Amino acid sequence: MSSRALVCMEGIVKRFPGVLALNGCRFELQAGEVHALVGENGAGKSTLMKILTGVYAKDEGRILYEGQEVGIPNTKAAQEMGISIIHQELNMMPHLTVAQNIFIGREPRRGWFLDEKALHRRTQELFDGMNLQLDPGSPVSELTVAKQQMVEIAKALSFDSKVLIMDEPTAALTQSEIEELFRIIGQLRSRGVGIVYISHRMEELKRITDRITVMRDGCYIDTVRTEAITIDQIIAMMVGRSIQHVSRPSIGENGSPVVLEVQGLSRGTQLRNISFHLRQGEILGFAGLMGAGRTEVARAVFGADPVDQGEIRIHGRPVKIRQPHDAVAHGLGYLSEDRKQFGLLIDMDVRSNIAVASYSGYGRWGWMNDRSMDEAAEQYVESLKIKTPGTGQLVKFLSGGNQQKVVISKWLARDCDILIFDEPTRGIDVGAKSEIYALLEQLAGEGKAIIMISSELPEILRLSHRILVMCEGRITGELRSREATQENIMRLATMRS
Repeated sequence: MSSRALVCMEGIVKRFPGVLALNGCRFELQAGEVHALVGENGAGKSTLMKILTGVYAKDEGRILYEGQEVGIPNTKAAQEMGISIIHQELNMMPHLTVAQNIFIGREPRRGWFLDEKALHRRTQELFDGMNLQLDPGSPVSELTVAKQQMVEIAKALSFDSKVLIMDEPTAALTQSEIEELFRIIGQLRSRGVGIVYISHRMEELKRITDRITVMRDGCYIDTVRTEAITIDQIIAMMVGRSIQHVSRPSIGENGSPVVLEVQGLSRGTQLRNISFHLRQGEILGFAGLMGAGRTEVARAVFGADPVDQGEIRIHGRPVKIRQPHDAVAHGLGYLSEDRKQFGLLIDMDVRSNIAVASYSGYGRWGWMNDRSMDEAAEQYVESLKIKTPGTGQLVKFLSGGNQQKVVISKWLARDCDILIFDEPTRGIDVGAKSEIYALLEQLAGEGKAIIMISSELPEILRLSHRILVMCEGRITGELRSREATQENIMRLATMRS
């Protein structure tokens, strides 16, 4: 153990019923260090950090904090020791003020009454130390996600935290907000705070971290200095194999029939005269900045949102799609960017989730054929390589990548010809991303027509035959794969009317 280590976890073992979640894992964090913890979904990162923050008790191993072996029985004990975590899904109370959120349950008092002046003064002192321009009296509901994240950091520092764990901190931030977060991280590092940085964005790790610890399948793999390793080497360590990067060829413009045509689709100021076509076997990418209208196009085509005007043709015939049921009847499937809210029955099993869009095909006279549902589910679990103990496993216990495969299976079971993928790899690790990419390419090769919306330009560039770029509710340009570059996409994505 390094003499400067704040935290040293050694030989950590954690078992759940039927699962060995952690097997002899180790992790070390030094003062003033930004240390990345990476691995595929299900690698054990969250479990290891939950042990450090007192959510779970370890079964074996030991934890040293500032050189002393400690037990961490609960989250309150972790906070009192100076160990805090900022979760990807922020835990704020929007109806309370910034100051009230930071000191909830610890508010300064004058006798029986809260001392609002002291509360605001303490909050302002925290913000001054972070060089953060925020009003302690602002309701949290009025803050952007980035500002809410800064409030969470301030709350952690209010406990005199020496260890700060950040779980996917940039997932919902714009580039300018990411820069602000990195500035705050730099300040914390200079003050000797040790930061555990969990992220699937490899480019960020190279920029912001000092060391990287890699986990795979519940095991510790290695710890390396960030400057001494490439992104491809990190990925290979995470997944146990090399990830192949393949550029998409152009699909012949006249080689395949048009299966979907959209003409003059408009909805208030969100969508303005949207027109495009989609061919059989094509992956059509939609790119643009946040708020450009990409998801709104998908929801309008799928009938989830009403439109003011416009025409949709499928296989050359005009169709009326007023609700998602109509879209599904015409062979459209939609994988929402929020798979847990709109794509999955999270408290039901794998079999039910795969069958839910096709129940009529598994029943007769009101009776469900459980055997045919089981056979179909097992077929997709095998063909899509869904990692699950069985089709009876609850979907909420699967990793993000495997949950996404279940959603895809649902629409394949329905035999949809046109698939809309909205942020298909959001929250998914690089290994699962590679599998999703291969699956999309396979589906296109089998003749499925795919619309793919993604905020990750390398993803758009890698998979798309053509790319449509949007800005402020309208399509500002179309790029073939041979002319598509990040620079060309960003130029069109900022081409305001």
